Amino acid sequence: MGTVVSFDVRGGDPQAVGTALEEAVAGLHRVDEVFSTYREQSQISRLARGELTVEECDPEVAEVLGLGAEAERVSEGWFSTRYEGRLDPTGIVKGWAVERAARHLVAAGASGVSVNGGGDVQLYGVPGPHRPWRVGVSDPLRPGALAAVVSAAGVPELAVATSGTAERGAHIVDPRTGRSAVTDLVAVTVVGPRLTWADSWATAAFAMGSREALAWLESLPDVEALLITAGDEVRCTGGLAQRLG
Repeated sequence: MGTVVSFDVRGGDPQAVGTALEEAVAGLHRVDEVFSTYREQSQISRLARGELTVEECDPEVAEVLGLGAEAERVSEGWFSTRYEGRLDPTGIVKGWAVERAARHLVAAGASGVSVNGGGDVQLYGVPGPHRPWRVGVSDPLRPGALAAVVSAAGVPELAVATSGTAERGAHIVDPRTGRSAVTDLVAVTVVGPRLTWADSWATAAFAMGSREALAWLESLPDVEALLITAGDEVRCTGGLAQRLG
């Protein structure tokens, strides 16, 4: 997936959780083999070239493409699984894969799970008694500083995903033009139950620009967001304050 993934796993039977962790890591490597657009012989590359059909690919390919189609529908086309006219579900694969890895550890009996994929995080349970998971959101305009701290207090699962230009430059594409998104935003952080959607919504919202994105994010159930503009203006959804701490 072209990124570093880290795990913080608490509780459960050490042997069962240890085995599940090995399986989760192996699963992430398999996702990279299947979905990498940089591997000429990956299933997604061969599918894009017409050498395979979706039915001939692993079942996960159809699953991810279905999720991508749903993200495109909900975002009214601001999210896309195509790049420069070519099939490229990269924008949804990472969140889906990280979420799936975290769920696998929970199923093995872990009482607290945090999986961080390149800065996008899926959380389950708690790290300890009376202590929630907390995620710092980097300030894109002040390196080393935090713009906010998100808390998972009171919820069994939470995801935090950020899209922006601070780390990778202008890499987000406007699906309408096929070129880099022209926007007043430098970062969008989305908070919700599942990383699959939080990551997708952050990408779509960044491409929209702050005014349209804020109204759209407010319309999504169980979603809160923090938007930072190039002019250092901070905008957020109405319920975000309840998730900070």
